[in-house]
Amino acid sequence: MRKIIVLEHISLDGVIQAPGGPDEDTSGNFAHGGWIAPYSDEILGTALRKQMNMPFDLLLGRKTFDIWAPYWPQHADIWVGVNTATKYVASNTITVHGWKPSVFLNGDIAEKVAAIKQQQGPDLHVWGSAHLIQTLIKHDLVDAFWLMIYPITLGSGKRLFADGTIPLAFKVTESKVTSKGVIIVYYERASIMPLKTP
Repeated sequence: MRKIIVLEHISLDGVIQAPGGPDEDTSGNFAHGGWIAPYSDEILGTALRKQMNMPFDLLLGRKTFDIWAPYWPQHADIWVGVNTATKYVASNTITVHGWKPSVFLNGDIAEKVAAIKQQQGPDLHVWGSAHLIQTLIKHDLVDAFWLMIYPITLGSGKRLFADGTIPLAFKVTESKVTSKGVIIVYYERASIMPLKTP
């Protein structure tokens, strides 16, 4: 079975919107795009390259796909596997795109993602995709979180844990702190749920 791994740059107050650049995602009048830039260092770069070089397919929301599709085909030297990975995209309006291979999922996204998890293939990596992640969490489809937690609060923006959050337990299997205070942590699902659900 394939795992779904959510990989995110996240602020202390849970924001994952537009970490990479000022115009990356300004929806909701978000004005803090590019907020991770001051925190780059060798430790973080090495950790990112390790994740980017693992075997993977992508599971993306439509907004993230629209941001990435014009960029990554022009920057294959930075992330070799991104263009050859199958991109599974949650969208009710798009069915075909030039950035291939891409598979567009509509209708019951949770059901379709659950079926993809049962297939043979590499793990499914989710970057960005704030709305899609709420659906994945709500339907208990996330197997792990690989988070880069930055020592900054942003006050507004799309959050990792929002409307879809349900009680789930995780264990830390790997962690480190960069020279600029970014906590890199890998959370895997725990087999024991310490919380009682209603």
